[in-house]
Amino acid sequence: MRHRSVADLMTPTAISVQRGTPFKEIARTLKEFDISAVPVVDEDERPVGVVSEADLLGERGSGSGTNTAADLMTSPAVTARTEWSVVRAARVMRGRQVKRLPVVDAAGRLIGILSRGDLLQLFLRRDHAIQEEILEDVVTHTLGLSPSSLTVEVADGLVTLSGTVGRRSLVPIVLRLCQSVDGVVDVVNRLDYEQDDVSVGARTPTER
Repeated sequence: MRHRSVADLMTPTAISVQRGTPFKEIARTLKEFDISAVPVVDEDERPVGVVSEADLLGERGSGSGTNTAADLMTSPAVTARTEWSVVRAARVMRGRQVKRLPVVDAAGRLIGILSRGDLLQLFLRRDHAIQEEILEDVVTHTLGLSPSSLTVEVADGLVTLSGTVGRRSLVPIVLRLCQSVDGVVDVVNRLDYEQDDVSVGARTPTER
């Protein structure tokens, strides 16, 4: 079981501007490619900042059409790597309060863009795909349980688990693993257990 990576969801792109790219050319680029922001790269194609529509419409941009990307960009660029999980990328976006991340290769060169819209694709995964991943990766491979021991129902990303596990302490583990599956919105717990190994003084089956 693994989270999708940045490489799985990013938009591969060669669209970028240089530090000296003028205001009007940046505006034309955004319109031509129907994008809301563009990375600014140096001579080695390494991102040094990002210019967004908001930057163009801001005080600096609206005051003069002679500004360049270097004047307008938000810098330094907050970047992501292809091998990052989308969870890590989402945390970086939230922590740095950015809406997109230029994606770079091992040498730091621009190879793509990951946006909030790309991350939303996770929650558009088909319910059947989510169900299959939970049964195969979580139940069978990770927990070593028979897939027939649990019933997994998925509706619009909402997972409902029912069935019986061997120990009560296993229940929160199952829930946590299911919640970590990409595309899962929430998990409804209807699991039962054969042995209570959590409550103080709980007896094992051999003691009953």
